Order: sequence, then C-alpha cells, then structure tokens
Amino acid sequence: MDRTVLVLGGTAEARRLASGLVGEPGVHVVTSLAGRVRQPLLPEGEVRVGGFGGPDALAAWLGEHGVVAVVDATHPFAARISANAAAATAAAGVPLVVLRRPGWVPEPGWTVVGSLDAAAAALPGLGERVFLTTGRGGLAAFADSDLWFLVRSIDAPTPPAPRRMETVLARGPFTVADERDLLRAHAIDVLVTKDSGGPAAKLEAARAEGVPVLVVARPPVPAEVEVVETVAGARSWVRDTVARCAPSTSSASARAIPST
Repeated sequence: MDRTVLVLGGTAEARRLASGLVGEPGVHVVTSLAGRVRQPLLPEGEVRVGGFGGPDALAAWLGEHGVVAVVDATHPFAARISANAAAATAAAGVPLVVLRRPGWVPEPGWTVVGSLDAAAAALPGLGERVFLTTGRGGLAAFADSDLWFLVRSIDAPTPPAPRRMETVLARGPFTVADERDLLRAHAIDVLVTKDSGGPAAKLEAARAEGVPVLVVARPPVPAEVEVVETVAGARSWVRDTVARCAPSTSSASARAIPST
C-alpha cells in the first residue's frame, strides 16, 4: 500500500523532490501549490492548487487523505504557510521536515535589513535607480518612494506599486551575462532582493558591475522543526519516515497465518 506524502511546493527544489519521490516504492506524492502564479511550473505526480484555509483545515486534510509525512519546500519567505504547516502537522501527529537551501553569506557592499519596509526606508541613501526583485507581492512597501524601479516578476504586478516603475515579465533561471546586460541597460545603481539562498546570477552581476545590494533577511523557520538543506536530504528523510510507517514483515506474516 502506497503512503501519501504531501510536498508544499512552489520552488525548484520542490519540483526536483517530487520527481524523485514519484520513483520511490510505496510512496504516493501530492504537491500543493498556493496558486499565486497564473501558469506555474508543474511537478511530477499529483498536484493540488490552492490554499487549505488555515492550520485546522490543513490538519483535517492530512487526516482525511492518510498523509504520513509533510515536506515544507516552499519559498523561504512563505512564513505564513510554514507556520500553518508546523501547527497542522503537530495537531495531526504527522512528521514534518522543512527543505531550505542555505541562506547567503553577506558580502562587502551589502546592506541587510529585516523587512521590506526597512528596505524601502534604507533605499534613498543607496541609489536612485533600483532593480527590485522581491516579487510582485511586496511592491506596496515601495509605493510611496520617489525613486525609479525596474521590477521583474512572472506575472504583471498590480497596485499598490511604485509610481515610477518599469516592469520586466520573465521567469528564471537567468545567466550572469544577461543580468549584467540588464543592469547596464537600465543604469541600475542598487539591487534589492530577498535572501532566497542558493546561486544567484543577479548577485554575481551586481558584484561584477559594482552595484550595491540591499538584502531582506529571511524569516526564521518555525521552532523545533527539523530542517534539511538538500533535495537528497529531504528524499532520504521521506524514505526513512515512510519505512517507519510500513508494517513489519513479521507482523504482516503473523496476521496472514490463521490460528489453529
């Protein structure tokens, strides 16, 4: 009997994990996507799109679908989803692991702040032409700024947004050469981004072009939740967790032999 594993997705790591779990014996993988992107990249296996309605509803869903393990492989800044997952799995008694690639190590020329509002407040002293790569959901923090912004997102942003703004609709990954061309073409003098971790061509481009970087630090993972940093680590955790849920061979044999 296959055991259901829920992957809270939306990242490249979540897609790679789902692809690996599809081939795992005894595992039925379901990936949940928030539905915020109009045409998301779909992973292998079963896909569920849309929110659950809070931690209580998620806990009920886990029980109704016989979920034996949950992997939170959402974006490092999806703090509400991560908090709901931690609360729901604790209530349902379902094991949870968070898959997070390591964060960035600050470099010379970086300014690190704790929020989008703090980033907006710090910007006037750093530059006047801003490459803003924090996602369309965070544009409201910069809506009152008089600076000029180049905004990149997958879907077109909606108000509130900066008054002086040009939008580039694109989906990564991007090359360093492309990012350097973009910085030069728009005379960018400061890059604003979130610490999503992993390799980032925009950071290498900014370093090469001498453009200062303003980084929004990622929120902490919910307390007492196990964290793995690689897809291989998450897959191993799922394998071990599912194995603990499976009945032992001796127990299955004992149930199969009628008493005399």
